[in-house]
Amino acid sequence: MSQAPEKPLQAQSPISSNALTEAGEFSPEERRILLTLAHDSIQSSLEKREISLLAPTPHLAEPRGAFTTLYRRRQLRGCVGYVLPVASLYRTVAETARAAAFEDTRFLALSSEEAPELEIHLSILSLPRPITPPEIEIGRHGLVISLGLRRGLLLPQVPAEYGWDRITFLEQTCRKAGLPLDAWKSGATLEGFTAEVFRDPELI
Repeated sequence: MSQAPEKPLQAQSPISSNALTEAGEFSPEERRILLTLAHDSIQSSLEKREISLLAPTPHLAEPRGAFTTLYRRRQLRGCVGYVLPVASLYRTVAETARAAAFEDTRFLALSSEEAPELEIHLSILSLPRPITPPEIEIGRHGLVISLGLRRGLLLPQVPAEYGWDRITFLEQTCRKAGLPLDAWKSGATLEGFTAEVFRDPELI
């Protein structure tokens, strides 16, 4: 891989349908292509074979940030992503899927026996932009909070999953960054982003 991906949040349950945000940019066929790519990227690593990372359409060749989240038997099995666009979306999905399977340090590397049971969720991100606390919409915005060398990120679906209000969401993003819970109102930089979230067809 060309660059070590970001390590994102730890989620405990599959993304519920009401957590999907900014839906509609990617067609059903594009979603199928990206989910198939994610599975194939993982399988090809297990089989030690190469796959093409040349995007099949101009849209999928656009640079985008993205996270790949893996579940096995409804339990989190890995989650890795890029906040900012560092490569084409097609390559980013392939790289983050592989990294989620084999490089998320919270888990052992995925085995070939586990691969057929994987459920894959993809979150395609917009660019982070400055946001004020009153502008944050639960279920729509993800957050990046940074101060000095510390930075924390939570995806838009997280507060919706856990029933957090806006303040709790801000505090938990600070916690993710290793900052005091009130750092969001005392000097930290706050950015928001949206995500289009989709998952393996059999889970929809």
